[in-house]
Amino acid sequence: MLKTEHIGIAVKDLSISIPLFEKLLNSPCYKTEMVETEKVNTAFFQQGETKIELLESTDPNGVIAKFIERKGEGLHHIAFDVADIKAEMKRLQDEGFVLLNQEPKKGADNKLVCFLHPKGTNGVLIELCQSM
Repeated sequence: MLKTEHIGIAVKDLSISIPLFEKLLNSPCYKTEMVETEKVNTAFFQQGETKIELLESTDPNGVIAKFIERKGEGLHHIAFDVADIKAEMKRLQDEGFVLLNQEPKKGADNKLVCFLHPKGTNGVLIELCQSM
């Protein structure tokens, strides 16, 4: 069984969205981080065992900027915590899911990550996360 690690939300501006989510969740942002490989700035909130990750594009041609251009701000992905990301990637690929990256890559919050193509997951971008 997979445990939800975090929910990713695409935002235009962290300076506006961080205070909004601090009020909404009644909880401070505990961490911000730039992920150069993904061209995003992130902000994290903890709610029980699940985290909320806000994603702001650092590049007008980046994935998050394009997502917001097409769909507007909002839910971007759901991430699941896995113990062995390579084994889970192989299992899912064997089940017919399409991986967006063939090898795990370094993501935010000291995680190895891999994404599943949303066309095979009812339109929801799924991220697998393993602590490094």
